[in-house]
Amino acid sequence: MSAQDQTLVQYHELMQINAVSHLLRTAGQTGILRELQSGQKTIGQLCEALSLSPEPTGLLLDALISMGFIQKYGDDHALSPAAGLLCNYDADLGDGRWARLADAVAGRRERQAADLEYHYEHVAATQWIHTPAAIEAAEILNLGGEGELEAPQILDLGCGAGVWSCAMVHRVGQLGAGQGRVVAVDLPGPLAAAKSMAASINVTDHFSTIESDPLALDDLEPEYDIVLLAQRLFALGSDEQDRLLKKAVSAVRDGGRLVVIDLFRGPTKPNLTESVEALKLQLDTPAGGMKTLEQAQTQMRSVGMGQIQFSYLPASRVGMGMLVGSRGGG
Repeated sequence: MSAQDQTLVQYHELMQINAVSHLLRTAGQTGILRELQSGQKTIGQLCEALSLSPEPTGLLLDALISMGFIQKYGDDHALSPAAGLLCNYDADLGDGRWARLADAVAGRRERQAADLEYHYEHVAATQWIHTPAAIEAAEILNLGGEGELEAPQILDLGCGAGVWSCAMVHRVGQLGAGQGRVVAVDLPGPLAAAKSMAASINVTDHFSTIESDPLALDDLEPEYDIVLLAQRLFALGSDEQDRLLKKAVSAVRDGGRLVVIDLFRGPTKPNLTESVEALKLQLDTPAGGMKTLEQAQTQMRSVGMGQIQFSYLPASRVGMGMLVGSRGGG
């Protein structure tokens, strides 16, 4: 393909991306998505209920069907599963966040205004999307596998919806190696989601909770085989990261592991996914930011962890990685 052809392809792709965003917003602004959330509707029913013009409404629905956003059954229209999830968890398509970007770039917005608790609540609400990566992380750690502990004790500091630790204890049970136990720590909202997650995969008997901000949790004893910091650490500023890491390490038994699952800067130039996730941390947190692998490894060594290993999680849609260090390792 010639350079001119590549330019034309990119031009059309960019215009189509922008068109898709307007199609979705129009479907939301006109009430079509809200109406379809209540059940299947014909064009006539939509137009009557929402006082819409039939011809452009039909064209809009055709476009949404071509995207897979809406499904058609005879004359009826219904939200696709992906559309249903979007309506439930990101109904504004992230506009609340991205509306702040121009002010941030222009220096008209102070980062300190970002609500860290709200960020963590949103992480918890959407953490289920990382289920395949959580299963993958448990496999990489070989939990329940040959030569591993039969009943690992896991402390999940800042558990969110508990997706990562639930996948770990579930794998141990599946392999019949033992039962294992998770102690999940977070604020009330995320803990409610974590309890629901544990119940949904039948690990409630091996899942207990402590209601606390992880940074405020004191008197931890070095009794855990794994201490997990998942989607937590890099949302904090440097000083708070160090504080949380030290708390986490204090709970790791000799020979145990500290596991950090988060977004890491890749060794090559940033791709779109990485750049978008970095911007989200910039806009959603008062002081958070992605780290390079080298920075994260140095940070883990500074709190006394050794035998540090890193794995990208290919099943992650946003480029999550897992950094593992051992207490007492060289």
